[in-house]
Order: sequence, then C-alpha cells, then structure tokens
Amino acid sequence: MIKNKTPQNLIAFNFLLIAFLTGIASAFQTPTLSLFLSQEINASPFFVGLFYSANAIIGIILSQILAKYSDRHDDRRKIMIYCCLIAVTGCLLFAYNRNYYVLILLGTTLLGLGSASNPQSFALAREYAESNGKEAVMFTTIMRTQISLAWIVGPPLSFFIALNWGFDYMYLVAGSAFLLCAGVSRLLPKISPQRAAQKLQVLANTAPRQSVIYLFIANLLLWTCNSMYLINMPLFVINELHLDKELAGTLMGTAAGLEIPVMIIAGYLTQYFGKKSLMLLAMFAGFIFYIGMLFATQTWQLLILQGFNAVLIGIVATIGMLYFQDLMPNQMGSATTLFSNASKASWIIGGPIAGAIAEIWHYHSVFYLAVVLILVSIGCLNQVKSV
Repeated sequence: MIKNKTPQNLIAFNFLLIAFLTGIASAFQTPTLSLFLSQEINASPFFVGLFYSANAIIGIILSQILAKYSDRHDDRRKIMIYCCLIAVTGCLLFAYNRNYYVLILLGTTLLGLGSASNPQSFALAREYAESNGKEAVMFTTIMRTQISLAWIVGPPLSFFIALNWGFDYMYLVAGSAFLLCAGVSRLLPKISPQRAAQKLQVLANTAPRQSVIYLFIANLLLWTCNSMYLINMPLFVINELHLDKELAGTLMGTAAGLEIPVMIIAGYLTQYFGKKSLMLLAMFAGFIFYIGMLFATQTWQLLILQGFNAVLIGIVATIGMLYFQDLMPNQMGSATTLFSNASKASWIIGGPIAGAIAEIWHYHSVFYLAVVLILVSIGCLNQVKSV
C-alpha cells in the first residue's frame, strides 16, 4: 500500500533517477577497476583477476542474503537507503586507502552490500507499479533504459576523471551518486510487498522451483556469452583482425545505444507476446550474432552485427528480470537479485574460460563456445513455465 501523497509523476521520476544514479555509480567503478588496481596498488595481473572474482562472489552472496531479508521486511526503502550509505563508505575507502588486502576484504564487502540497492530499487518499482495500477512492464523497461544510458555516459567520464584528476576524485563522484540516491530513496512511497504480490497479474500458483532454476541457468549462460565477448572482443579486433584500436569502444557504444530502443520495443511487445517467446527471440538473435562474429572480418560487418547483439542484451536485460519477478511474485527482492546475480556470476565463469580459450587457441575461438551455450540456454528456457 502506498503511504504518502507524493504526485505520481514525481514518484516515477524518482525511480528513474535512482536507476540512473546506481547505473552511473557502477559505470564509474567497474571499467576503471583493473586500471586502479594496477596503477595505484601495483597489483599483478593475477591479483587483479583475483580481486574481480572476490568482488563478484562476495557481492552475489551478500545481495542474495539481503534479498531474502528484504522480502520479509515491511519497508524496502530503508534497505535501499542503508545499502546506498554503505556504498558511500566503500567509495571513501577506495578513494583514500591503497592496501590491497583491506580493499579485497572490507572494500568488496561494503560495495557488495551497496550494489544490492539496484535490484532492490527494481523490486520496489515493480511493487509500486502493481499496487498503483500502472503498466508494470513498460515502467520497469523505462527504468532499465536509464542504466543503459548511464553506461553510455559513465565509462568515458570515469576514465577522464581518473586519468586527469585522480582515482580519489573518481571514487568521490561515485560515492556522491550513491549519497544522492539515498536521499532520493527517502522520497519513494512505502509499499507492502505482500499487498503488491496479491495484485500481480500472473498465474494463480507460484511457479515450480524447477522453472526458476532453469531460467537462472539460461540467463547465466547468456550473460556468460556476453562476458566472454566483452573480454576477448577488443583483443580479437586488434590482434587478429588488425583493425583500429578505437573500434572496440565504438562497437560497445553502438550496442549500448541500440539496446535502449530494443528495450522499449520489447516492453511494448509484451502486450502481444509472452515473455518466453521474446526471450527465445533474443536467443535466436544471439545465435546469429555469434555465428556472424566467427566470419566477420571488416568494420562494417562488425557494426551490423551489433544490431543482433543489442536485441539479445536489450531483451534479456529487461524481459529476463520481469520473467523472474513473474515466477516469484511473493519474493520480488529475491527474484530481481537472482537475475542480477546471474549477470555477476557470468564474470566468474566467463573470465577464466575466455582467457584459457584465447591462450590455447585464438581470441575468436570463444565465439564457438558462445554458439553452443546459446543452444543450451534455449533448451533450458523450454523447461521454464510460460507466463
């Protein structure tokens, strides 16, 4: 139940602002982390990789524990505020501490708890939409586009600040985003998760645990493909295709830009097609994309293929999250965090695999595995209950 009288347009704007701010904070930290560890702490490549793995594992564990607690808590806003304030503390630690072991033990814990603010905001947004009679799919979709927008703006801005002013200023900006997010979270309405779940327009019975497991595996495989692609693609473009070094950034930016209209269109199409059908469409686009990457050799071919990549990521990033929420209507926090953790876990799996394949064979060899994983994910999705 909504407890305040804030105008609905202002509430919607606050949700969008929170999504953008958490996206900016993440887009500031993640792309520059390896540079920070190598330049500021003088960490070796092995310890850089270890830090990424520890950061992902700790974030997954803490966010999932917090998600289960949040679904039993009466006010999800408080959890979001606490998470943002904890993230501010984590950013301050990274800004002023240069001890590797302090950062990998304490820093990752603080940012791991802080990162839970993002899935919690999407869980609250879905509950707000259902409780208020708003169109939940499009509302969530528009929120998700804010993160894509943040990832278009954030990485180049973070590198500019870090390289020209220093990493301490960069982390202070990220901390400021979390602090502002905490302030905006106080303006959101208080909603009862149980009341929202009663109004959720899904099948009468909660989906079998087997459907949730298969959906998690399908998403994990899809995000693993994307992780391997992002890791190996720049090296593939430069070392094997011998194209411009700037092309890798252009390809990533093109895909990110195209994802936004794809998300909006996919949200609109849920009125006519089921989420399972749209997910299958995304997987088919992914199949074409990775097959194409095996044969593309010229810049224009790689650019065209980004359209298929955008369809894959744009649909999965939005519809995949909504699918989890529909399968788990009484556990909105856990559902959203499960989806988020599938993406985080993909880096733990994709990183070592991408590195090993490139070392044994070639950088583009990872695309063969991606094609296989896409086919397996299709098989897993076919076992999921339709909603």
